[in-house]
Amino acid sequence: MELKEKLLSSFLAMEQEIDLSAPVHAMRQENLKTFEEKGFPTKKLEAWKYTSLASILQPSYSIFPKQEASLELKEVKKYFLYEIDSYKVVFIDGVYSPFLSDTTHDGLDVCLMSAALTKPKYKALIDRYFNQIADTQDSLSALNTAFAREGAYIYVPPSVVAEKPIEIIHFSTGKQGDFMLQPRSLVVIDENAQVQIIERHQSLAEHSVFTNAVTEVFAEKNAQVDVYKIQNDRHDASLVDNTFIAQQRDSNARVHTFSFGGKMTRNNLNFYHQGEHIQSTMKGITIIGNTQHVDHYTLVHHAQPNCESHQDYKGIYADRAVGVFNGKIMVDKIAQKTNAFQQNNNVLLDDKATINTKPQLEIFADDVKCSHGCTIGQLDEDALFYLRTRGIPKKEAKGLLTYAFANNVLESVAIPALKTRVNKLIAEKLGVNLTHDL
Repeated sequence: MELKEKLLSSFLAMEQEIDLSAPVHAMRQENLKTFEEKGFPTKKLEAWKYTSLASILQPSYSIFPKQEASLELKEVKKYFLYEIDSYKVVFIDGVYSPFLSDTTHDGLDVCLMSAALTKPKYKALIDRYFNQIADTQDSLSALNTAFAREGAYIYVPPSVVAEKPIEIIHFSTGKQGDFMLQPRSLVVIDENAQVQIIERHQSLAEHSVFTNAVTEVFAEKNAQVDVYKIQNDRHDASLVDNTFIAQQRDSNARVHTFSFGGKMTRNNLNFYHQGEHIQSTMKGITIIGNTQHVDHYTLVHHAQPNCESHQDYKGIYADRAVGVFNGKIMVDKIAQKTNAFQQNNNVLLDDKATINTKPQLEIFADDVKCSHGCTIGQLDEDALFYLRTRGIPKKEAKGLLTYAFANNVLESVAIPALKTRVNKLIAEKLGVNLTHDL
């Protein structure tokens, strides 16, 4: 049975277990029809021109867990930011793990999507925010909405500053065999509130896992939110990460994406400006090799005046790795005084590595500052020669140059412990000894 047919029949099975009278279920049914009509995206679509899902769709995935799985903290501690205290929402094969989690309702809500979708006390917020900015015409977002049952629910009330970061971690154990996950998260940061979120999808065994995730983030007036995505998975794990962020006036939203591993990773990152004096920041580092594939697809929709956006993505590709950057900035006629910047710089370490980069501007206002650019090249031979004349072996010299190229993206990471952790990951990927004076 092909995956599409399996998903359609699995939806019927899911309906036997859920409340069919809940308002959200009509939304599920409507989105399932969209997926049924459109199916999985193919390279015939312009947005997917350089990324194929064909090999990802081949395994016979289980859609729901066959058995309950558990993990000991010692088995997965290294994947947590254990250097500092944090709230934690942890899932094992799509099922919430209370043992590994540290949730709260003290001053803010850090809990489960399943509770938010079913309990009356959350109804007002769910009605206002759930599935309001996710792209319902995108077949994968529609598929996720159809199966939306579990994930993280975060609500930060007005003027509350979350006292510690929130970690959202999805583990796949391999005990389900080849497995498909569809986590759904909702994050609402109310007026003058602040929060930091770290997100990770991690496979723990050799098996095919396909994660189709959707996260909606709402930043109300003068809210501040930092989202950090750590993508360093096994070679047989694939991820389509759909993130939608709506910002109201004077809000500041920053997303850092660190893509270091996985068979195929597709990051769809969408920002929607719904007020004036908004700031949006997207930064990313991609370091991959072998036959890995990472695709960054970004959209910033400037729909109001006096707003800023800043995009800075860097990629390092070795062996037969493939990178894609498709960044789009839209400026509506009303969005005067927009300041939008977009940059994508790439280094190819091997002749058979590939990067497809396509920055785009669609500007309908006349009083704006918008710029975009991209570079594709190899390491500077003069700089490499200089390091070698100082007694540094060629392999390590290459590592030092690529490390310096990538590392400046970390300057804007606001959690010191996370910055240190990612810094070490970059060094490990590039074979750099951090005992050197860098």
